[in-house]
Amino acid sequence: MDEQGRSYATGKRKNAIARVWIKPGTGKVTVNGRDQENYFARPVLRMLLLQPFEVTDRVGQFDVICTVKGGGLSGQAGAVRHGVSKALTYYEPALRPPLKAEGFLTRDSRVVERKKYGRAKARRSFQFSKR
Repeated sequence: MDEQGRSYATGKRKNAIARVWIKPGTGKVTVNGRDQENYFARPVLRMLLLQPFEVTDRVGQFDVICTVKGGGLSGQAGAVRHGVSKALTYYEPALRPPLKAEGFLTRDSRVVERKKYGRAKARRSFQFSKR
């Protein structure tokens, strides 16, 4: 908690990194200075952001301000969800068990495998030519 009554956490998913601040409010979510409806156009991605609040029965009680860098929209939404979950536990330590049970505090470490030399992609070989 800082002097303005906010709680800060960093969330990560794939190559996306989200810096998340939560403070008591009306449930407004701002991502990179834009409203969540404008930034995350797909409803599934917006649903991801609000999952930690639904699990802890805190919908509409906190304002979220976050900046996200790297990755695509899906990874960024996952990073914001991870950051919101961590920030909630810093704000209210009693919320840790339900968030942990849902797996929101675990950093999903799966990232794209790198391309190897002598291969078309990470694992795919070049097409075999008989002649």
